[in-house]
Amino acid sequence: MSKRPRKGRPVAFAPITPERPQPDPVHGLKFTIEARHGGTVLVDMTGFDPRPLAIAFAGALRRMSALGGSIGAASVIRQYVQVYRHFFAWLGNDAPMVAGVSDLRAVHVDGFASALERRGMGSIHRHITLGKIVNTLRTIEEDRPDRIAPDLHERLRYTLATPAGRSTPRDAYSPFVARALRDAARADVEAMFRRIAADDRTDKGDPAITAARAAVEAIIAQQGFIVADQPELQRLYLMRMRRKLPTATLISDLHGQYHMLAHDLPALLVLLTLETGLEPECLKTLAMDCLTSTHVGTVELRYLKRRARGTEHKSMRVRDGGSGTPGGLIRRLIDITAAARQHLPGNCLWAYHNNGGLRAGVADFTYQLSAWARRHGIVDDDGKALHLLLSRLRKTHKALWYIKTNGHMVRFAVGHTHEVAARHYADLPSLRPLHEAAIADAFRDAVAASMPTVLPPAVEQALREAPEQGTPVMPPETVGPLLDGKQDVWLAACAGFHSSPFAKAGSPCAQPFWGCLDCPNAVITARKLPAILAFLTFTEAQRRSLPANDWAAKFGRVHARITAQILPAFSDAVIADARRQMESERLYLPPEAYA
Repeated sequence: MSKRPRKGRPVAFAPITPERPQPDPVHGLKFTIEARHGGTVLVDMTGFDPRPLAIAFAGALRRMSALGGSIGAASVIRQYVQVYRHFFAWLGNDAPMVAGVSDLRAVHVDGFASALERRGMGSIHRHITLGKIVNTLRTIEEDRPDRIAPDLHERLRYTLATPAGRSTPRDAYSPFVARALRDAARADVEAMFRRIAADDRTDKGDPAITAARAAVEAIIAQQGFIVADQPELQRLYLMRMRRKLPTATLISDLHGQYHMLAHDLPALLVLLTLETGLEPECLKTLAMDCLTSTHVGTVELRYLKRRARGTEHKSMRVRDGGSGTPGGLIRRLIDITAAARQHLPGNCLWAYHNNGGLRAGVADFTYQLSAWARRHGIVDDDGKALHLLLSRLRKTHKALWYIKTNGHMVRFAVGHTHEVAARHYADLPSLRPLHEAAIADAFRDAVAASMPTVLPPAVEQALREAPEQGTPVMPPETVGPLLDGKQDVWLAACAGFHSSPFAKAGSPCAQPFWGCLDCPNAVITARKLPAILAFLTFTEAQRRSLPANDWAAKFGRVHARITAQILPAFSDAVIADARRQMESERLYLPPEAYA
C-alpha cells in the first residue's frame, strides 16, 4: 500500500425535497393549547357559527401556536379567540351567506374593519384587531391556497389601507410619587425579610398550642403548604379561638414564616421596576439563574423579552451589594423562595403561597398593585388615589435617568436606538417642564451672547485702573483708547470694527448703526448715553407714524434692549445728566435711521 494520500472527490448530497405541510386535522372546536409562555389555554369555539369556517380558524390558531409559529404567549392566544368571537358575530349579522373559507371575500374583511371604526375603536387598536383576522387567513392560505378567493388573496397583502398612526406613550409618575412608592416598597420588603427570619409567636407559653402548631409546621415542611380542611390545622384553629387568640390571618401567618406570600409581590415588583427599569413582562419571567458575571459592584441580569423577535435573550448591568441594590435583592429572593421551589416545577424566581397552595409566576396584578398603593395612602400629584401601573413605573425609571443624565442621549439611550429612546421615553408630558426650561436657558444664552458690554461709571473707572480686567472683551492695550472715544461708532465704542460677527473677518462691519446694540463687540459707557437717548426718542416718535407691525419689525427689539437692559445699568442721576446733555447739544441721527 502506497503512503501517498489518494486524490479526494468532492462530497455530493442528494437533493432534499421538503414535504408539503399537511393541514391540521382539527375537527373539534374545544381543545387545549400548550403555549410556549404562560401555560395551557382552553380554547372553546363551540358557539361559533358557521361551523366549517370556525374549524378552519381553529386549525389555523393551532398551527400559529405550535413550535415555530407566530404566537408564543397564552395571553395572545386568548386575544385571538376574543377577536374571532367579534368577527363571527359580525358575520352572523352582516354576512349570513358566508358558510366557509371559500365564501369569504375582501369586502368582508373591509366590512369588519368599518364596523370596528363605527364602534369607536381607535386606529391603532383597529390595526391590531384586524391584523389577527388577516394573520389567520394567511395561515389558512398557506395550507389550502385553492380555498382563498382571488380578491381575498390580494386583500391579505395588507392589514388596513389607512395608517395606524402614532401611539401616545404612557407618561411617567412625578419624582414626588416615585419617592413615595420607593419608600413604601422598601419598608414592605424589609418587613417581609424580617418576618421570614423571625419567630414571632403569640402562643409560645401554651404547650398544647405549641404541639398543635408543630404538627401543622411539619406538614408545611413536608409538602410545602397546608390546606384549610386538614385536621391538624382545624385543631390549631379551634385551640386559638377558645383562647381568644387572633385567627383571621392564621393561614397566612403560618406560611409567611416559610414562604413569600402573594401580598408581598406588589412591593417587590414596584421596587425592582423602579431600580432596574425592566419591562413588566420581563420582570415577571425572571428565573432563579438570572444573575451572572459579577464584576466590581455590578452583576449581569439576564431576562427574556419575548416580543424582541430574534433577540429574545437580553441582559443588563445592575448594581450589586446589599438588599438595597437590585442584585442583592434578587439574591435574597432566591434564598427565601428555595423552599417553595422544591415543591414547584420549573425555575421561576417568583415562588410564593396563595389561595391554599404554592404558586409560581406572576399573573395579572393590576388590581393588587392599586390596592397596595391605597393601603399605603399613596396619592398622585392631584391628591387622588394613585392608579398604579408597572408600565408607568418603567417610564418613571427612564424619566429619572433622563433627568440625571441631563438629557444626554448617548448615556440615556440604554438598550434602545436614539430614535426610540427619544420618542418613547424622553418625549413625555412629565418631562415637558425640563425641556421648556432648557429652551428658555438656550434663549437666555443667545440673548447674553448678543448683548453689548455695558459699563456704568464705577465699572468704567475700575477698568481704567486695571485694564487687564477687559481681557474677555478686548486686549488690555486697547482699553484706554476705547474708553477715551478713539474707537467710537454712533451708539457705542467698538472693540472689533474689523472682526464683526456679522461680516467676514478683516472686513468692516456692515450693520446699521443700531446693530451695535445687538453686538458682543460693543462697549457702552456713560459717554454714549446722550446718543442712545436721542435714538430712543427717535424710535418712540416713529411709533406714532409707522404701522405697529412695521415699527415692531424695525425698532421693536432695539427699543426693548435700550429700555430693559441698557438704561437700568445706569443710575437715575447719570441718565438725567445724559438727557440734559442730549437736549443742549441737539444730537442728530445718521440718515439711515430714516430709511
